[in-house]
Amino acid sequence: MVSIKLPLVLVATIILAVIGFFTSSSVLDQDATTLQKSLFSVGVVANGLLIIILSSLTKTSSTVSETNESASTEGEDDIATLYVGNLPYRANEQVVKEHFENFGYVKSVRLMKDKRTGKRKGFGFVEVGVDAAESMIKKLNDSDFQERTIKVRPAKDKVA
Repeated sequence: MVSIKLPLVLVATIILAVIGFFTSSSVLDQDATTLQKSLFSVGVVANGLLIIILSSLTKTSSTVSETNESASTEGEDDIATLYVGNLPYRANEQVVKEHFENFGYVKSVRLMKDKRTGKRKGFGFVEVGVDAAESMIKKLNDSDFQERTIKVRPAKDKVA
């Protein structure tokens, strides 16, 4: 026997189409207000089913994202965050990342921006491998980057 697995959304759509077909065909002989009431009830049922389906899909995706978050936090022990100050305002994340990658592994770069204007503030944070952090600080602190002398230090823990 051949078993075909259809996605739940497709099954729900087919069921709604069948319900709508039979409801509308049986009501076509009746007056317009009865037709409107019938179609409204079909819409309510359809929305209810879609809410159930979408909420189950959301629960599944949140479980997947929680699994991914727990997997990513396992590797965060070997990541150090460096504060980088006196950056040129024209520098973007990619350029800073490329500069730091010359000295070791770089996980991410966050350059701070003014919330109101969207302009860069001239400092940011670089997440790097723990084994390369100290050598990056020694080599990059007080070094020239795009005609500016940058400051590189271990980042302080964020106070809540």
